[in-house]
Amino acid sequence: MTRKRLAAPYLVWMTLSIVLPMGLILYYSLTNAEGGFTLDQFARLVDPESGQLYFNIFGRSLWLAFLSTVICLGLGYPAAYLLASRGMKMANLLLVLFLLPMWMNFLLRTYAWVVLLQPGGIFHLWMQGIGIANPPQMLNNQGAVVLGMVYNFLPFMILPIYTSLSKMDHHLLEAARDLGASPPRVFGRVVLPLSLQGVISGIIMVFMPAASTFVISQLLGGGKQMLIGDLIEGQFTKFNDWNFGSAVSVILMLLILLSMRLVNGASEAQLDPRRK
Repeated sequence: MTRKRLAAPYLVWMTLSIVLPMGLILYYSLTNAEGGFTLDQFARLVDPESGQLYFNIFGRSLWLAFLSTVICLGLGYPAAYLLASRGMKMANLLLVLFLLPMWMNFLLRTYAWVVLLQPGGIFHLWMQGIGIANPPQMLNNQGAVVLGMVYNFLPFMILPIYTSLSKMDHHLLEAARDLGASPPRVFGRVVLPLSLQGVISGIIMVFMPAASTFVISQLLGGGKQMLIGDLIEGQFTKFNDWNFGSAVSVILMLLILLSMRLVNGASEAQLDPRRK
């Protein structure tokens, strides 16, 4: 009885912050402006005339989110591995430096990259200084959007991997070395499986916001790289079409859940020898 009472505030919070908003989104996605039940909002997504446009937006969003996640993993795992190694001095200080940008407002961090990448900015002047007369356009393209995603979401990849690696029993590494395992084999057979849960958490924590962001694409993409987040935001704020915006949100949630299931299934297969 005591545990139920202690859990009551949490249940109330979950109901108000998760269950109720999700219920409203589902309700709006299945109704029209008059409140009648309809599937027309979902039918718009597969309509022969407009469906291709939405398909391109979804494809672009998932591709950029995937690319950003892969880059974050490629940069984040080595960084987390170095931070968690026993010989790394000032690991706590370096970890704080990784987290320091997160103390600043997300919008300000993204605006800072606009200043850096714009014509006449630091990178533009630097390229001119090294002899590039006509530097390439660094804003309003997919490269700038990916850069903004990686910069903003990289700490979400480093933290869970670092946590998994820091909790790893180093006696297992010593035992593997004593048995004659080479460093690559120790990493592949011991370190990577023990840190896999952190990797999965990092992938999910990066892919989800990257797939649904709209601020980064609007500021660094100049509105030319429309993503799912831009589509949803526009339906709610510009066109006042909450029903279609909710339907797109439901599809996005289903795609994220499917991606999470595929990633978790792959990790389970990797950890369970019987499924290989």
